[in-house]
Amino acid sequence: MFDLIQATSDHLDTLVPLFDAYRQFYEQTSDVIGARTYLSERLKNQEATVFLALDPGGVGLGFTLLYPSFSSVSMRRIWVLNDLFVTPDARKQGVGEALLNRARQHAAETDARSLMLQTAIDNIPAQSLYEKLGWVRDEDFYVYTLRVE
Repeated sequence: MFDLIQATSDHLDTLVPLFDAYRQFYEQTSDVIGARTYLSERLKNQEATVFLALDPGGVGLGFTLLYPSFSSVSMRRIWVLNDLFVTPDARKQGVGEALLNRARQHAAETDARSLMLQTAIDNIPAQSLYEKLGWVRDEDFYVYTLRVE
């Protein structure tokens, strides 16, 4: 059993360790202070929407972080589901699915055209969940990235 809430700055103590673990999953060095600063700025400036899964005792089980964007072609908002993380102990308990469904609900509530995400090619478990929930892998476009350092 767990609850889903929309995170605010009041939830940073719960959210920061999850975010730091997520970054470490992607082979980044732990940086709790940097994570707190980053998340605090995103929430304070209303640059992101974060949904947080909590167990009955208030312990964080996972989160999803959405960034707003826009589609010029459709002239509507889209949401980029940039981050999704569930703690190892909470996996296979419906937390990821609930977070994805809450993101979908949020997109509908904000009259968005769509949600979009990217995942690693070898992240088969996540791909299976996305496809189970109706997400469709893009077969028409390539994604290009230009690093600016």
